[in-house]
Amino acid sequence: MKQSTIQIRVDLNDHKIPEHIRWQASDSHLQEEQKAKALCLAFWDGADQTALRIDLWTNDMRVDEMGDFYFQMMMGMADTLQRSTGQETLCADMKTFANAFHQRFRNNLITKDESSPNT
Repeated sequence: MKQSTIQIRVDLNDHKIPEHIRWQASDSHLQEEQKAKALCLAFWDGADQTALRIDLWTNDMRVDEMGDFYFQMMMGMADTLQRSTGQETLCADMKTFANAFHQRFRNNLITKDESSPNT
């Protein structure tokens, strides 16, 4: 049986807040570690029927990047759910929600910027 390994390295500051996130996959054609500003990792525990999650982001992850990150994760989850269950209508609904979420997120950023005393 073939095995693949994904290594994740997180450098923490004195307050245990991630400063750097790096990852490397044994099956990747890239030899060096890849940088990331955020990660969301989930495992399904079949015995307990619960999701175990790790969500981390670095201080240099901008708010607009976080919105884009969540939008892309939701779109990816919809694609994965469609491939694994065949629930096309439900997955289309998820994508509709993801698009609406992303638009509202962007609009909230614009509104916040316009109401900021620094502008």
